[in-house]
Amino acid sequence: IVNARDAMPEGGEITIATGTSDRIPAVRNHAEAPGDYVTVTIGDTGTGMSAETQARIFEPFYTTKEVGRGTGLGLSQVYGFVKQSGGEVIVASKEGKGTQFTLYLPRAQAMAVTASEMPVMPDTGPSVANRGCVLVVEDNQLVGEFATQLLEDVGYGTVWAPNAQSALDLINAKPDRFDVVFTDVVMPGMSGIELAQELRQAYPSLPVVLTSGYSQVLAQEGSHGFDLLQKPYNVSKVTEVLNRVKRS
Repeated sequence: IVNARDAMPEGGEITIATGTSDRIPAVRNHAEAPGDYVTVTIGDTGTGMSAETQARIFEPFYTTKEVGRGTGLGLSQVYGFVKQSGGEVIVASKEGKGTQFTLYLPRAQAMAVTASEMPVMPDTGPSVANRGCVLVVEDNQLVGEFATQLLEDVGYGTVWAPNAQSALDLINAKPDRFDVVFTDVVMPGMSGIELAQELRQAYPSLPVVLTSGYSQVLAQEGSHGFDLLQKPYNVSKVTEVLNRVKRS
């Protein structure tokens, strides 16, 4: 809906409809999938998308919006939620003619369970990550949530700090808590590079990984010898660089 609004700067119409379907149509090299599905359709009368844009809209960090207005994570998360549920997202769009997203979600077959009927599970205590703890420093909450979830999926414990000063406070309070600092470069106040340089002086054994999507900033300033992960990144890239840092 946010994307639909942004695609209609001069105004337009957003429609939201629900329905049912006995199949998911063939899409993106996947065969038709018979089943029992609920559909949610969001449509707009906005600018529409080219075929090239449609081919990339679900990629993490891909966005056509200007800096500060889009992270490129909204649609990738929608796609992830739907696919994890056994569903699909189908897009229909033409430049100048608007866009329509249809979400196919498997219909729940079981009756809802009330809280009083749920079994009481034993408290096993907090889970322990087997790869160590990563301090994620990211001022954009959506990107921070994406990064922490990605790291947790591959076995790391995570703590999120919304800015460099918060990160320093956490590290100073308990220096041995973190195995790696994973920080964005461009942030309000102290930048990720300034944070990394301060940590290099105070805690030389604490590895720092920089991440940024602004190549022009890095071209001007350089990475100052720190490991750099360029956005967009994925699980394999993150795992590779963190394993390399931990081995060094």
